[in-house]
Amino acid sequence: MNIIRTNIDGVLIVEPRVFGDARGYFFESYNARDFHEQTGIDVTFVQDNESSSSYGVVRGLHFQKPPYTQSKLVRVVEGTVLDVAVDIRKGSATYGQHVAVELSADNKRQLFLPKGMAHGFAVLSERAVFQYKCDEYYHPEAEGAIAWNDPTLAIDWKIEPSKVLLSDKDRKHPMFNDFVTPFVKA
Repeated sequence: MNIIRTNIDGVLIVEPRVFGDARGYFFESYNARDFHEQTGIDVTFVQDNESSSSYGVVRGLHFQKPPYTQSKLVRVVEGTVLDVAVDIRKGSATYGQHVAVELSADNKRQLFLPKGMAHGFAVLSERAVFQYKCDEYYHPEAEGAIAWNDPTLAIDWKIEPSKVLLSDKDRKHPMFNDFVTPFVKA
């Protein structure tokens, strides 16, 4: 696997080694030993999730508050999404900054998000199947989020705003400057 470090500490693009021939392809989507050796990160994933969404769906920007914070490893198995991580760790040199990476079934890229990131994605293809591993179980009482369209964050979701499809819950999140982060960078 190839690890690409981003401008936000701990947010990593993971490019697996893909073996392909006339029959198709094979790759390891995750290998704990190799991931640790290349990143120094020791993570134990406890829950895998999958969603299916149509073009224009934006999910996010979500996170779980302490003590139930989550690191995630995300990927797309069908279609294409723009995946976004926003640093919400107060005291971080990149607090309020984001990384946006196109993940697709074709490029097989993955994104690792450490604890302290708000996460979201926008579906750029007709349909996308999105999978992610988490190192903490889902706790609804610990849910947190920021508005996907916050002008302070200036995220280009690659979708015309009039075509964005949101859940009722994702329409009501606070703006970045109005929310109090529960994360502090050590």
